[in-house]
Amino acid sequence: MQLTNRRKVVSDKHQTLSERIYFPAVVKGMLITFSHLFKKRPTIMYPEEQREIAPVYRGRHVLKRDENGAERCTACGMCAVACPAEAITMESAERKRGEEGLYREEKYASTYEINMLRCIFCGLCEEACPKEAIFLTDRLVESEYERETFVYGKDKLVEKIDQRIDVTKRQTPEVIEFKKRPGLKHNSLFDKTQIDRHRKPH
Repeated sequence: MQLTNRRKVVSDKHQTLSERIYFPAVVKGMLITFSHLFKKRPTIMYPEEQREIAPVYRGRHVLKRDENGAERCTACGMCAVACPAEAITMESAERKRGEEGLYREEKYASTYEINMLRCIFCGLCEEACPKEAIFLTDRLVESEYERETFVYGKDKLVEKIDQRIDVTKRQTPEVIEFKKRPGLKHNSLFDKTQIDRHRKPH
């Protein structure tokens, strides 16, 4: 009894002598291998040669500063909550008088650490940050011999004032447009003249 109309006829073809000794197949394989000798070498001789990195590549993290050099991070913990690998830990502290130029908000991260061995570079910390403080860059995480050295603190994460890192390629057009809106506290920068005006005796 035939159950379906899908039938396949299997041929019982006998192999020839050349097919049984595999000589033509071996010759064909050697010709393919020989042809690759004249093609462009796909291997990159790293670190002397480096492959071009895509703009959306998610590499080593950076804690950004604003235009005046103040740290943007407010230790809100959104990045740590969003991290699926639980690689981010931080401790918050209150900004003291005279530190307005060092920290953008009244609360800042006194300790900020990322365990690079846990991090899966998913970019969720970047998306969760409401202050645009943390970004993934095109830099590579350097190789180390000890596990403790893969725990990056603020000394490795916060960008240097004289060595700014461009992250505009990772910002969406909506975010860039939002940063141009005047009057929003998120976009306001520290103005030292206002602080001095309040300190003057009336």
